[in-house]
Amino acid sequence: MRRTAIVLLAAATAASAAPTFNKDIAPILYRNCVTCHRPGEVAPFSLLTYADASKRASLIARVTASRYMPPWRAEPGYGDFQDARRLSDADIATLEQWAGAGAPEGKAVGKPAPPHFTEGWQLGPPDLVVKMPEPFSVPADGPDVYQCFVIPLGLTEDKFVSAVEIRPGNRRVLHHSIFYVDTRGTARAKDAADPAPGYRCFGGPGFRGASSLGGWAPGPVPRLLPAGVVHPLKQASDLVIQNHYHPDGKPETDQSTLGIYFSKTPPRETVFGIPLMQRDLYIPAGEKRYRAAASFTTPIEIQAIGITPHMHLLGREMKVTATVPDGRVEPLIWIKDWNFNWQGQYRYKKAVTLPRQTRIDLEAWFDNSADNIRNPHDPPQPVRWGEQTTDEMCIAFIQCATPRRIDGLTV
Repeated sequence: MRRTAIVLLAAATAASAAPTFNKDIAPILYRNCVTCHRPGEVAPFSLLTYADASKRASLIARVTASRYMPPWRAEPGYGDFQDARRLSDADIATLEQWAGAGAPEGKAVGKPAPPHFTEGWQLGPPDLVVKMPEPFSVPADGPDVYQCFVIPLGLTEDKFVSAVEIRPGNRRVLHHSIFYVDTRGTARAKDAADPAPGYRCFGGPGFRGASSLGGWAPGPVPRLLPAGVVHPLKQASDLVIQNHYHPDGKPETDQSTLGIYFSKTPPRETVFGIPLMQRDLYIPAGEKRYRAAASFTTPIEIQAIGITPHMHLLGREMKVTATVPDGRVEPLIWIKDWNFNWQGQYRYKKAVTLPRQTRIDLEAWFDNSADNIRNPHDPPQPVRWGEQTTDEMCIAFIQCATPRRIDGLTV
């Protein structure tokens, strides 16, 4: 009898010590997950309430333990980024303990209020609003679709941009967007040659010479550039939006809208990109860890404000470092488990100063073996650089700022 009482007491004590949704789990989900996992967003289900989360407790524990979710690829200690969604080891352990204890709800006292999300434009009314020229049809199933859309901006004078914000027309299928500027009419010609709205593109806008205005993926909130830091935007420019669509099981359409914010303070630094890349790729069939590398030495002092790694389906790992003239090594980013479906544009919390004659080094590794479940070839085939899904790329776009004259515009 006494033994039974001791067992029951121990069980009760363990249950009371287990994490609860209201006290322990809601803060983790509200901080890291519900920007996507809420009604109307891209994630397939909401995690705002206990009822939402408790029935998926085992799934939450499993996908967070493997770090499949939240989709944050950058390693800690290699760049200090805004809007980081990487869970701590303690958070992951708490989620596992909660699921293992039967997902208790706990007392309502002290439960945090769900986060408030701004409706409409997150940065306030834009200075210029543009829209995809016509709706685009996304098929019910099949492979992901990469489509570029061309929007003439109609500017009659040069402008300086401090932010671009997208309002997705259909969050159920829009996986991410990247914004480019074309000053030569190349994208218009490609659009005219394709009977569908826009034109097919993969890995970029499909031509050289485009500059970047940033991008969007579910999760991070849009942010203005630091005061006085701007994207130059020439008159008569065309905006090119590359959208990545993921079919959701039924026919869908999308017609997204973008808001462009012009700088409200006198421009003092120009944003430009350094495309650190290795185009000379030949990845032999069966090669499990093919290494590619590239370097660039800065001719002037620059401020690195963000970085965007880019590979295709064979990519497995990318590491970018900067070695300043005194020999100190500054880590810029390290992604150990690349996943093309979760590309990220990473903005540093504080700009990284790279003095003149800083050497920036990129190392990347690719898996062209049959063991790579993302390999588009079965059996594996040799792969080179190219724009198609079955080709490869090796690029780190480094977003920088400098007070010098860039691209014909002076700040």
